[in-house]
Amino acid sequence: MFRSTTILVVKKGDSVAIAGDGQVTLTGNVIVKHQARKIRRLYQEKVLAGFAGAVADAITLFEKFEQQLESCQGNLRRAAVALAKEWRTDRFLRRLEALLVVASVDALLVISGTGDVIEPDDGVAAIGSGGPYALAAARALMRHTALTPAEIGRESLLIASEICVYTNNNIIIEAIQQS
Repeated sequence: MFRSTTILVVKKGDSVAIAGDGQVTLTGNVIVKHQARKIRRLYQEKVLAGFAGAVADAITLFEKFEQQLESCQGNLRRAAVALAKEWRTDRFLRRLEALLVVASVDALLVISGTGDVIEPDDGVAAIGSGGPYALAAARALMRHTALTPAEIGRESLLIASEICVYTNNNIIIEAIQQS
């Protein structure tokens, strides 16, 4: 498990949102930054991506994923599979320590360096040390409220920040809605 962050993606209907906290923790228990940005918009603002793990590794993976998106003409699933394959087989990339979660209005995927490309059944995915807390909160909110994905993301990360010492309440949210 990667510590020091919480990233949550919520897809509901024709809308998707990604939420990330801003805390950066080093040496296990020292907070060195409160407002880091761990989420991005990619491929003509149509794809959302977030990471957990080593920052330099994640930036490298964001760049590789964006290249795959370009070569796959924005097809999220094909780009994710291509990245997972390259990540797992490339001598340099396979040493990278991070997880990615990517989403568009059509799909939501978790990508790992072991070749996993996982699409959750319920339109909710979370990574990082606070991920299980945010995931549980988001699933409850999805089932029992009419909140938007962005609202679910914010509330779920706030709940995670009350439980996980590696998650703070400086939350950044990006959302996309089908036009």
